[in-house]
Amino acid sequence: MQIQKHTVVSLLYTLRENNASGEVIEVVQKEQPFTFLYGVGQLLPLFEDNIKGLEVGNNFAFSIEAAQAYGEMNPNAIVQLPIETFIVNGELATDLLQVGSTIPMRNEEGHLMQGQVLEVTEQFVKMDFNHPMAGKNLHFTGEVVALREAEETEIAHGHVHGPGGHHH
Repeated sequence: MQIQKHTVVSLLYTLRENNASGEVIEVVQKEQPFTFLYGVGQLLPLFEDNIKGLEVGNNFAFSIEAAQAYGEMNPNAIVQLPIETFIVNGELATDLLQVGSTIPMRNEEGHLMQGQVLEVTEQFVKMDFNHPMAGKNLHFTGEVVALREAEETEIAHGHVHGPGGHHH
């Protein structure tokens, strides 16, 4: 069986920044493989392009440039918000306002965004709303460990059910 649309895929991989010798960003090991429904638009298109047609036991290694992954860093996504934005029930949410913390927020249209705290002063909080992987060239190495045909309900729902997937 080869990876194609509506195949349930389980992978092990190491994700590094830039190339095979770059800093390790993430490691997925055999105890908990990355399992997903191929071809339904949940992953980076170039990630799917690079594993299409692989079979169980095949290894892979490929890079995706930042612009085709999560985009370049957008300086306009780094903003200063008034400290008053973080007053909850009359008190400043100091537990959230730690440099490096990620805070879920909503933009003017009500869309959920994740912002990372870069700086906190008495007047403002500087936050970065870029994707955490923005501006990073990605290099994947790994192995296909399992494949199966997706069930009709998985195809209808657009995700894997059961082990490694969604549980209803």
